Amino acid sequence: MADLSNLAGLVSEPSGEIDSSVSSVSNRSLRLAEKEKRKGVADPFGLAVKYLSQVEAGTVVRGNDELERNMVRVETVALSKGLPPEVFTVLLDLALSLNAGTANCTRVLKFLIPATVVPQEAIVKGVSWLCVGKMPMNAQVLFVRWVLTVFDLIDCKDDLRSIYGFIFSFVTEENLFPFICHLLYLLTMREHVHPYRVRKLLDIQAKMGRQPFLTQLLALYKVFRPDLVTLSLPSRVRTGFKNHNSTWKVALCAVQRKNTSAVLVDQSLSLDVKEKPSSRKRKLHHLAIPPLSSAFDSNSNKKVFRLQELCSFKELLENIHNIELPAQMGSLLGSALALHYLDCVQDESAFLRLNFWLGHSLQEEFLLCPVDGSSDNTSEGCRFLSTILFTQQFLQEGFSSTESFLYKFLSVWDGCLLRPQILDLLSDIPLMPSFYMHKLLFEPLKQLYFTSTVFFKCSVIECLNSMLVKWLTWHSVSASEGGLDISLNSNSTITMTLSGFMDSVMELVRFVGLLASEGLRLENCHVLLLNQTLAFYETVCDMFLKYSLPLIIMPPAGVFYPALFATDSISVDRLGYIMFRYRKNLTLAKKQEQQREQTFHISRNTYKEFNRNLQAMVNSMWNSWWCIPGSDIEIDKDLIALSKVAEPWCRFDLIHHPALFSYAIEFHQRTGKYWNWYMEFLFNQGFDGLNNFIQTNTGHGSTLNSQEDGQPKSQP
Repeated sequence: MADLSNLAGLVSEPSGEIDSSVSSVSNRSLRLAEKEKRKGVADPFGLAVKYLSQVEAGTVVRGNDELERNMVRVETVALSKGLPPEVFTVLLDLALSLNAGTANCTRVLKFLIPATVVPQEAIVKGVSWLCVGKMPMNAQVLFVRWVLTVFDLIDCKDDLRSIYGFIFSFVTEENLFPFICHLLYLLTMREHVHPYRVRKLLDIQAKMGRQPFLTQLLALYKVFRPDLVTLSLPSRVRTGFKNHNSTWKVALCAVQRKNTSAVLVDQSLSLDVKEKPSSRKRKLHHLAIPPLSSAFDSNSNKKVFRLQELCSFKELLENIHNIELPAQMGSLLGSALALHYLDCVQDESAFLRLNFWLGHSLQEEFLLCPVDGSSDNTSEGCRFLSTILFTQQFLQEGFSSTESFLYKFLSVWDGCLLRPQILDLLSDIPLMPSFYMHKLLFEPLKQLYFTSTVFFKCSVIECLNSMLVKWLTWHSVSASEGGLDISLNSNSTITMTLSGFMDSVMELVRFVGLLASEGLRLENCHVLLLNQTLAFYETVCDMFLKYSLPLIIMPPAGVFYPALFATDSISVDRLGYIMFRYRKNLTLAKKQEQQREQTFHISRNTYKEFNRNLQAMVNSMWNSWWCIPGSDIEIDKDLIALSKVAEPWCRFDLIHHPALFSYAIEFHQRTGKYWNWYMEFLFNQGFDGLNNFIQTNTGHGSTLNSQEDGQPKSQP
């Protein structure tokens, strides 16, 4: 028995261990369950969102206390702290599917307040619900208004732009149309503008009349594709789109104040949720140059000399190694002595800080919240940009932030706002590789150029001429120093080879040739535009001799012949000077090529173009035969006969040329009719360009030694 009892004892011990292990597992499960329960109690918002995600179609809404309780929990968090990004898809599905009823659909849309950002997949899914057509119209309008309000907070817009066609299909909905136009305006890119969409909008305009929101969208389409939108549209529509965020404005501002650490909310909502009162003008607070102030406590033991204490240039030189930079780098723009210090020290960190301040100010005040065109705001913006211009001219270099701003601003600029300052800043941009020039500079300028007045065209040509002069001047200085560092900004140097520099200059000259040719055709050879174009080619013709650049580009036929047959004497004289300088440059280039003094060679086609233009000009003005068979200006004889013009072959010589005919009449009335006397009289009128051209290409100068050198001419 003892043995059995011992055996029983041996057997009973494992049984006790099993019971204890089972008990411990059970206790652990209870603890985990209790922990999960406490966690659920501690996170009622998460449970509420989970419940709302499980609401199905047909759920009883009236009297459903659990649904109401969870809606209140989510609404409370949304209005106090804002909603996290991951819940927007759930809540939009609940609202737009109408699973919780129409009343709750409107309720949910009204408390969709983001704490940080809104995921674009939630917006895309919301648009898909919009396409179903299940929601009532007031809910559809509210949804689109909400999208417009939070548009700047959407984390990415690529997928949203990919469904541009679906959004565009709602332009036929009369109630949605104003809001859809606004959304399309924000999403539109060049690839979205197609003929069928333009036709659709024009058809709607024919039915509804010129609505501001539709005009604004068509104006944007015209910027991208002026060939498709041929209507005359105003370049700026101040009241094109109204502010639609009144439903969410108070809640957004409250969330913004609480979530001050959210940078994105701080940057965008502070600009967008403030509805502009109609009776007050917007103030550009950031455009004021801040005063110089110290970055350190005035009681600090640090041995420094503060910029605001400088009174003379002598003090600057004596304390230049102890100068303390101000707390706000923008204040440097308002002090000439501070700019002297910045120029002498060349502190890279100072330029970086100043660039950051400039970039922020320009971005916020001109791009995110543009000047509204009122006199106060325009004058303030003018002063601010003029200060930047003065600073860049003082430092002899541009700021990279200004350059980046200009590339962005050109795509939204109307060509009128602050035109002199914008074009002056544009002429300061540094050289860039040719493959960037088309996208960043040429395309936006071309769209503005061909849709603007002749005076804007003149301003653009003048701006590009100034830009070319600065590029060439910098090249000539760099070439004389034995290097090639082509940049107007020493803090962001672009090093290019000579061939790369020549490619960029060639693209710029050809682009101006295109603008000038088409502009002269459109403006009927306007005299101001023609003279601005000739001023540009006065720079181009001397690139080899004056700027040591082995590149010679002839003007296109669309520029040369309007100048040759111009009705004003100044244009003809300038053309004579240009051809005279072209000959000088080509002669020297040919001489150096023969002596093998340069590695770059002028194209043979350039010589052919010059000789063709030279022949046309000499034949028409000197040989009295402007219509040479086989030339660019050959005209059929029968067509000339129909004009019934007597002696048509001599209509453009030095006597009968429309630009010089009045001088010929004056000479005939005062003096006589001898050719050599007329030449002396004509060139004494100040036509130095024509004088040099005639003397170089015919051997006849303004002063002739004997009367036998000339032949008597018939009276004009």
